[in-house]
Amino acid sequence: MKRSLDHMGAVRTAKTLLKLNQAEGFDCMSCAWPDPEVGHRHTAEFCENGAKAVAEEATTARATPEFFAAHSIAELDAKSEWWLGQQGRITQPMVKRPGATHYTAIEWDEAFRLIAAELNGLNSPDEATFYTSGRASNEAAFAYQLFVRAFGTNNLPDCSNMCHESTSVALAEAIGIGKASVSIEDVYQAKLIIVAGQNPGTNHPRMLSALEIAKDNGATIVSINPLREAGLTRFKNPQRPSGVVGAGTAIADLHLPIKVNGDIALFQALGALLLEWDALDHDFIERHTTGFDAWKAHLATLDWDQVTEVSGLSRAQITELAELLRDSSATVFCWAMGLTQHRNGVAAIRELCNLAFAQGNIGKPGAGLFPVRGHSNVQGDRTMGIWERPPQHFLDALQNEFGFDPPREHGLDVVDSIRGMRDGKVHVFIGLGGNFVQASPDTDVVSDALRNTRLTVHVSTKLNRSHLVCGDTALILPTKGRTEKDVQAAGEQWISVEDSTCSVHASRGPLKPASPHLRSEVEIVTGIAQATLGDRHGIAWQAMRDDYSVIRQHISRVVPGCASYEVNVRRPGGFVMPHPPRDSRTFPTSSGLAEFAVNPIDTIVAPPGHLLLQTLRSHDQYNTTIYGLSDRYRGVEGGRKVIFLHADDIAAHGFTDGQLIDIETWWPGDDVVRAVEDFRVVAYDTPRGSAAAYYPETSPLIPLDSTADGSNTPTSKSVVIKLLPAGHSPNRRKPGDPQDAVGSDDGHKRWPDVDPYLS
Repeated sequence: MKRSLDHMGAVRTAKTLLKLNQAEGFDCMSCAWPDPEVGHRHTAEFCENGAKAVAEEATTARATPEFFAAHSIAELDAKSEWWLGQQGRITQPMVKRPGATHYTAIEWDEAFRLIAAELNGLNSPDEATFYTSGRASNEAAFAYQLFVRAFGTNNLPDCSNMCHESTSVALAEAIGIGKASVSIEDVYQAKLIIVAGQNPGTNHPRMLSALEIAKDNGATIVSINPLREAGLTRFKNPQRPSGVVGAGTAIADLHLPIKVNGDIALFQALGALLLEWDALDHDFIERHTTGFDAWKAHLATLDWDQVTEVSGLSRAQITELAELLRDSSATVFCWAMGLTQHRNGVAAIRELCNLAFAQGNIGKPGAGLFPVRGHSNVQGDRTMGIWERPPQHFLDALQNEFGFDPPREHGLDVVDSIRGMRDGKVHVFIGLGGNFVQASPDTDVVSDALRNTRLTVHVSTKLNRSHLVCGDTALILPTKGRTEKDVQAAGEQWISVEDSTCSVHASRGPLKPASPHLRSEVEIVTGIAQATLGDRHGIAWQAMRDDYSVIRQHISRVVPGCASYEVNVRRPGGFVMPHPPRDSRTFPTSSGLAEFAVNPIDTIVAPPGHLLLQTLRSHDQYNTTIYGLSDRYRGVEGGRKVIFLHADDIAAHGFTDGQLIDIETWWPGDDVVRAVEDFRVVAYDTPRGSAAAYYPETSPLIPLDSTADGSNTPTSKSVVIKLLPAGHSPNRRKPGDPQDAVGSDDGHKRWPDVDPYLS
């Protein structure tokens, strides 16, 4: 309430928070946690971070043209990400002309003409890339991908490429659909819930309420995470008096402090014990799966010494969890970035699928696979066609609906888009939401890549770092937010979104827009499309802009599972997309069955004197949006440049708790040592050899070429690092500097000959 009142005032606080996540209200722009059934929602159906997200968007602060006139781009770039966000809503379209030092105001029509001229002047449509963050609505996402494909490219990178892409790849291979196979009711009914590589207390706080209900119903909950997180240790539910008074609820019955990247070893050990005990669902295996015998044979050779070394867990700890699995009649497996952002992220999720298949924990009440999405509509954007590798049936449906043959070759994802801009092959970057510079890995490389373009365009609500890392020409196009009313020619409009459990529902903002100059995402996308394409292909961009139901009619005929979309999504609470594995235990894989997979225990081993770093959020941020400088769940206040280490690792490296250090990393092949400076050491309950620090402050340490096999997801959760006292790193340089940091002329061998990424 303090944040809300400070940012919005009392009236706006009441208008927004009482409508947040309600059936006739608007969908939270924070995480994609599903809402309870209509009739079972609290008056305050939101969490602390959801309220912060609303306050950030509905703030009364404004970044006007006068603000931009008073601050040069260089001056703004010297400010912190938190400071930039506190300047308020951008009120008018802004442009940075070639050679200019400041942004100045520009009219919408001129901005659209400028974009169209640059796009139509390219030698190939593939010389542009079109990014999407996960908060775009289904309507905006559908119109965006339609424009991009009508323009002639599949260069549609999105934030999924950086987070749950390993999930999408793994689940598509294993069950034929890259989405969760559970509902919120399955969470309530589960006998066992395993939360792996996920911190609900900070990233999906409303999940704690669902876990509390599950515990009340008799569920056992297990946390698998390098850090012991406060939200799972002691949850004080603010939605009921008994949750505030007293010690709170211990959500996790068992916590396994796994080493960074030790998950595959753990999952295989669990599988080996289930096989040994014959704790299997033979009927499900025989009727619905393939590959079981190969998986069984592989686990027969399991090396337990390797398992305990890699995972950091004892055999007794692993056996305790295996016994819980053995005795559970219905298990839900939840996970997030802690599994996906590793080189072997796809394999880790395939192993989790193996465990589910072995006991038939899919397609029955209280059981299933649950990747918990971060962005509020990242799953909906993918459903609507935001994907650089679209399936042919989707492209065929687009062709049937709109009469043009969309490009068939795969486009560029996030990492390949950065490479394309860096190498001078991509000249235009357009971003529908997000903060691309801060969200991406290898910050210096990304910044240089964007500066290498002719035009950067960002559709945004507030100022962020990406606006200050510009092409020759740069545009900021200010959009209406989820909290705001959207009135078009046909009257007041509404949008739709999809949550982590495939539930699609409507969203309607209650507030007057922050400025009369703002346009909705749909208005902006269709405006760019109309200026660029004109009447090419005969697509009725104006009709879509005037009445969003026109877009939803197209969706109903193009997107699988969305027949009668307009009718279904208007229902209170919306509708649930079809999911064959969940609905009927049928699997749209190449074999028509759920597919077991065989994977080696393949992990990154940090050389002596080095650690494995995972990047994570503080409690006072949402992705790259910094709400404040308080991570009270971890006891950190007033700053973000900290690194969490085991007390023994601090001593072994010759440091003390609270000391300032520099952090280096290295990637084989580019001879570049990346460094961040002046981080404060914080002793924390985490396994030896594992470190953690906030992003985006540590994003410069993640090499662009360090990606997951099969998904190309940046490996933000397994970065080999070396620690040095602050000011003692001789390797403070950027890519392209001439010094060879590996075996440099000063005689210091800064990094070992061993390649940790191939260990």
